[in-house]
Amino acid sequence: MEPKEWYLEYQINENRPGLLGEIASLLGMLRINIITINGVETSNRGMLLKTASDEAIERLRYILQTMDVITLYKLRQPKLRDRLAVRHGRYIQRDQDEKKKFRFVRDELGVLVDFMAELFMKDGHRLIGIRGMPRVGKTESIVAASVCASKRWSFLSSTLLRQTIRSQLADDEMSEDHIYIIDGIVSTMRASEKHRMLVSEMMRMPSTKVVEHPDIFVRETEYSLEDFDYIIELRSDENEEITYQAVDSGFSSFDIS
Repeated sequence: MEPKEWYLEYQINENRPGLLGEIASLLGMLRINIITINGVETSNRGMLLKTASDEAIERLRYILQTMDVITLYKLRQPKLRDRLAVRHGRYIQRDQDEKKKFRFVRDELGVLVDFMAELFMKDGHRLIGIRGMPRVGKTESIVAASVCASKRWSFLSSTLLRQTIRSQLADDEMSEDHIYIIDGIVSTMRASEKHRMLVSEMMRMPSTKVVEHPDIFVRETEYSLEDFDYIIELRSDENEEITYQAVDSGFSSFDIS
């Protein structure tokens, strides 16, 4: 049987000396290898494990559940949020009501880039929306994540350096393995018909697309938020409100970079 990865997370009830050594010794006796270990949140510890024995995992589960000094939280095959938690020491915030919505603040740009890079590297093609006010780091994070994922990217529309509105792409930009970046405001409210036709064509291509300002995009097109696989919200701080009032009043004060 091929070795499989598992994610273990437990809460430390009594942080006494030698606790980690005891658990590591237990894993060693069960022939379960530790790949990564880190503190998660305040009083939890997370580990990525690898073993070819499902029976060893069930034995581990039984033993850990009998220990008073810890409380077993998770022992499962790792999800994306688990990998990021053990890598960065905290869970990314996910909306309780909308499971596909994830929240970040500007101080967490490193975690956001890592998160998007993992999405870009996963099999299949995705439609990702990213909300945020001007100059919070949306476009820069998308580009950095593309680099981390070793993916090529193309701007269909953007205001990163200067306003970009493409009406055609080069042959080497037409690839299912490409990341296409669309500014939802520029593409729907400032662009020509040729550009909109290009966006429509690329939306049908089985490739990953990242749409900034998805709410404006769906308002002005036939798409809906239900079509998006992930919605990311990026704020300067947790209390910042993401609003498009300036867009609705004619771009008078909304810098869409």
